[in-house]
Amino acid sequence: MRYRYLSRTLAFTLAAVGLGLSTVPGQADAAHTSCQDVNVPVSLLGTSQTLYGKLCAPDGARTVQVLVPGASYNSSYWDYPYTPEVRSYRLAMNKAGYATFTLDRLGTGRSSKPASALLTSFSQATVVHQAIQALRTGNKVPSAFSRVILGGHSVGSAITMIEAGTYHDVDGVLITGLTHGINEVGAVPILSSLIPAALDPKFAAHGLDLGYLTTAAGTRYDSFHKPGLPAAGVDNADEATKDQFAPGEVLDTVLLGSVLPYSKLITVPVMLVMGKDPAFCGFPAPDCSTADTLRAAEAPDYAPAAKLQTFVVRDYGHALNLAPDAPWYHLAVVNWADSMVGH
Repeated sequence: MRYRYLSRTLAFTLAAVGLGLSTVPGQADAAHTSCQDVNVPVSLLGTSQTLYGKLCAPDGARTVQVLVPGASYNSSYWDYPYTPEVRSYRLAMNKAGYATFTLDRLGTGRSSKPASALLTSFSQATVVHQAIQALRTGNKVPSAFSRVILGGHSVGSAITMIEAGTYHDVDGVLITGLTHGINEVGAVPILSSLIPAALDPKFAAHGLDLGYLTTAAGTRYDSFHKPGLPAAGVDNADEATKDQFAPGEVLDTVLLGSVLPYSKLITVPVMLVMGKDPAFCGFPAPDCSTADTLRAAEAPDYAPAAKLQTFVVRDYGHALNLAPDAPWYHLAVVNWADSMVGH
């Protein structure tokens, strides 16, 4: 495993030197990857719902990454349509040999949209658990997998913590965009950007109840990208693919970050990735300046069995997959997954 890590890193470094300092690493092509739209029947508090996900599997893949997006995002966050060769986490993992299941949380995308009051990070975790069981058994999905890595971003990370800490049915956990602390000042732009989704022309025809929220037009850069530099293509695609969310999902996320110790219940390897996130980094939240300072701040909130590893995306904010240097973080995840879980 160490040889693979060193050889891959050396190859990417040489490529960067040869092609210029602006070049970021890419993964070598893996075996042929096939993608399928999957609708998984699930139960939410006694109601029948459908969870949508896109399952992409390289030939021979035995490990699937189940990927949960954050509030106001859907599965496109993990498979970003703008410059996917740089910003698609899904594509990077498939090229590295991992299958991916990029899902739309209930209430978003192509999944069912129940009453917003039914949606919390805890209720969403029960739904993700059902999807994981389907992927392990091959029941109601095209393929079965022997190993599962559960990954989340922001609210999706809170759902991931709850699922992994409750059901213990995964082999590795990826947490991104969430620490055990809130920087209240840094969170102000996000809170001030929120409006009822039904009042946004993008969602006006969706018949959503007034409990669903989204971000007002033109606010996503300040909320999710700073201190990254503005990029028209990134910002426009982010606005075009934004989604709605339920307030209960965010409330649970805040509680997990400050009160509820679900992260300490996770007993498999954990990788934590942060940017220079205004909402979740900086006093009184953890110091995300370097991987070492981040690990020092966060390790006490995880069990020793987590063998916590950390990575920091330099010069970018909350929406890590949208960073111009996202491939370096993707590479770090691949190296962690190779060593801790395997294909």
